[in-house]
Amino acid sequence: MAVPILDKNDISKLRSHIEQAQRIVITCHKSPDGDALGSSLALYSLFQAMGKLVNIITPDMPPRQLNDLPLISRITINSQNEVLAKAIVERADLIFCLDFNALYRIDRLGDTIDKATAVKVLIDHHMGPDIACDIMFSFPLMSSTCELVYYVIRDLGYKRLMNRTIAQCLYVGMMTDTGNFTFNSDYPEIYQVIAHLVSFNIDKEWLYNLAMNTFSADCLRLRGYAINEKMQIYEQQHAAVISLNKDELTRYNYHKGDTEGLVNKPLSIPGITMSIFVREDNDNIKISCRSRGDRSVEEICRLHFGGGGHLNAAGGEYYGPMDDALALIDKIIKELKY
Repeated sequence: MAVPILDKNDISKLRSHIEQAQRIVITCHKSPDGDALGSSLALYSLFQAMGKLVNIITPDMPPRQLNDLPLISRITINSQNEVLAKAIVERADLIFCLDFNALYRIDRLGDTIDKATAVKVLIDHHMGPDIACDIMFSFPLMSSTCELVYYVIRDLGYKRLMNRTIAQCLYVGMMTDTGNFTFNSDYPEIYQVIAHLVSFNIDKEWLYNLAMNTFSADCLRLRGYAINEKMQIYEQQHAAVISLNKDELTRYNYHKGDTEGLVNKPLSIPGITMSIFVREDNDNIKISCRSRGDRSVEEICRLHFGGGGHLNAAGGEYYGPMDDALALIDKIIKELKY
C-alpha cells in the first residue's frame, strides 16, 4: 500500500472552497468511533486555526470512553438537538462527510445533509461509496479516515497549521482502526505519518488508555458475561458468534461504546479466523464482523445485512427479531466454504 495519490484538481478545488467558506460543517457516522471522531476533531481544530466558523454534528452520542478527546465538548448531537443541527447545516457553505460511504450511516441526519445546498466533500476509506458529493477522496485500502485526512491536509499545503491537538486526534483514529497498529498497517508510509504526529509530543500512553483500555466495572462484567456465556464456536467453519439482547445489556447497565472491540476477542482463539458480534438495539440488530487473512466479511455484510466495510472489518443491520437474526447468521456460517 503506497501513499494515495490525491487528484490535484480536487485538491485545488477544495483549497479554494475552504478559503472562501464562511461556515463549515463536519459530520461523521452514527455510533462514532475513534476514527470518525478523530478525523472530525482534527479538521475542526485545523479550521479553527484558520479562523473559520466551524461546527461538528454527530448523528448520536459519542461513546463515553472518548469523552476526554480534545474539543469533543464542541460537538452538536443531532439526536439531542435536531432543530439546531438542521439550522447549522442549512447555513453552511461547505460540508465535510467523514468516515462514511452512504447517507443511511448518519441516520436521521442523512436527510438534512442530502437537502443541503452547500458544497459537500467526502473523505472516507470504506468500499463502494454511494453518496453524492462535489469532491470525493475515497481510498478503501487506507488504514483509516484519519490517515487519509493527514494526506489531504498535507496536499492542501496546511501542514504548517498542524498542532498537538490535531496530531492527537489523527493518532487516535489511526490507532483504533488498526488495533493499535496490528492490522492494515504493514506499509512503511503509515509509520512516517506516525513519526510526524509523535513529533508534536502527543501522549501515546494516555491516548491508548483513553481509546482502547478504559472500561467501567459494569462494562467489564458485560464483556466477561458475553465471552463466558454467549460465545458460540463453529469449529468446522473456524468462526465464532457473540450475541447480546436488550435484557442482557440492561442487566449490565450498558452504555454506548461498552461493547466496542468485543467482536475482536474470539480472533485471539487459535484457529478462529472469523468473528461476528450481534447486538440488539432500539429498532434493529447491529451486526459487526471481523476476520483474519484473506477471509472476507465485507461480502457477508453487504449481501445479507445492507452494510459493508472492508475485507477484514465490516458491519450491517438486521431488522427483525434477534432469534431470526441469529438463525440467519447460523445458516450463513454453515454454508460457508472454508
